Amino acid sequence: MSTYQELKRQIADLEAKAEEARKQELQSIISGIKSKIAEYGLTAKDLGLTADGSSRRQGATVAPKYMGPNGEKWTGRGRQPDWIKNAIENGRNKEDFLIK
Repeated sequence: MSTYQELKRQIADLEAKAEEARKQELQSIISGIKSKIAEYGLTAKDLGLTADGSSRRQGATVAPKYMGPNGEKWTGRGRQPDWIKNAIENGRNKEDFLIK
């Protein structure tokens, strides 16, 4: 039966071998992808990316769904703002603030 230390050493050896195999395979995969991009004339836009490689969805604005009593706006995503939390605690309903 192997000891804990022997098993840890085997794990480290296997992780190193796996990383080396990944690096070797990566070059042929990248070459294949570049070949397909050239073959089909694909652009960053076709792949759902902007020209700088970032996602198109990144930074997309969302229209506000709720408006507070003082004109505050909230999309309904993320953490609830204090004005809506306070209103709910005081018996109001989130739907009372829907923008129509």
